[in-house]
Amino acid sequence: MGLTDPDPEHPVCPLCGRPIPPGAPQSRHHLIPKLRGGKGGETVLLHQVCHSTIHKTLSETELARQFNSVEALRGHPDLARFFAWVARRPPGWKGKVR
Repeated sequence: MGLTDPDPEHPVCPLCGRPIPPGAPQSRHHLIPKLRGGKGGETVLLHQVCHSTIHKTLSETELARQFNSVEALRGHPDLARFFAWVARRPPGWKGKVR
């Protein structure tokens, strides 16, 4: 399943393209971090492993200045490799962030 053909029953992670089934670890990511002016701003629903990887890879300042959109996050070389890899895992896969 790709980003262009969403499952009407489950939201789709905009980063890895996998459905987010009920019960799967998930969280909302503030595109602009709350501590950098994003409180009350736009959020996106992600798999928890995708969200955790973002915060392990980028600082709050980098997120606010350069990586404050889904497109920018998907364009980061290290994150893009991770999202391509995790896209091949089952939708409810939890994984561990290194």
